[in-house]
Amino acid sequence: VQLVESGGGLVQAGGSLRLSCRASGTIIDINYMAWYRQAPGKQRELVASIRNGGKISTNYEDSVKGRFTISRDGAKNTMYLQMNSLRPEDTAVYYCTAAVLRQPFDRYNDYWGQGTQVTVSS
Repeated sequence: VQLVESGGGLVQAGGSLRLSCRASGTIIDINYMAWYRQAPGKQRELVASIRNGGKISTNYEDSVKGRFTISRDGAKNTMYLQMNSLRPEDTAVYYCTAAVLRQPFDRYNDYWGQGTQVTVSS
């Protein structure tokens, strides 16, 4: 299974970016996907997550609530993060992760992408 992020870049404060994360390979089901970020000198932190459990549930880190929106296209095994009103403190490498079922009656395993850089200038 491979996760590939895209959509990062340089943007001015107040601007917007849309990140994408596409999962490929042998995939029966994905029941959880999330975006993490890691700024220089800081620990990786959870930004937003989306879970399928009959009902889709989302979760956001407090500082991004109301500015970021996580979504998913199950048919394409792709997750998105719409980021609006970006701030310099949002600057980080953004990583996606997914819990993937590859074989029937197997367990879900976690996979990570390589990350995409988001830089917000003031």
